[in-house]
Amino acid sequence: MENVILVVHLILAICLIGVVLLQRSEGGGLGMGGGGGVMTGRQAATALGKLTWAFAIAFLATSITLTILAAQNSAGSSVLDRVGTGTTEQAPTDDGSLLPPADALLPPVTGDAPALPPRTD
Repeated sequence: MENVILVVHLILAICLIGVVLLQRSEGGGLGMGGGGGVMTGRQAATALGKLTWAFAIAFLATSITLTILAAQNSAGSSVLDRVGTGTTEQAPTDDGSLLPPADALLPPVTGDAPALPPRTD
């Protein structure tokens, strides 16, 4: 069920992007340019405008539906609750930290090659 809604959601997103890109550019920011003068209150509702609204409403509806389904599937558990599964517990060291000793954090040494190239001063 969730996968079907997710696929519909992605198709709606692509359609919404396509319809918005097909619309005529007004030339000004925030709809301030072109067409029937600067002080017009309403613009003519075109078919692309209506289609944009329909896709936007359907996109928001699928977004809310996916959010509700994700909240139901979470079952009150946190991601942090699942992080600890499958790992071994480590006892604290002498200083109380859970970090491994510094020797264990260094990369392995292969052969007797120097860590840095020799200086050529």
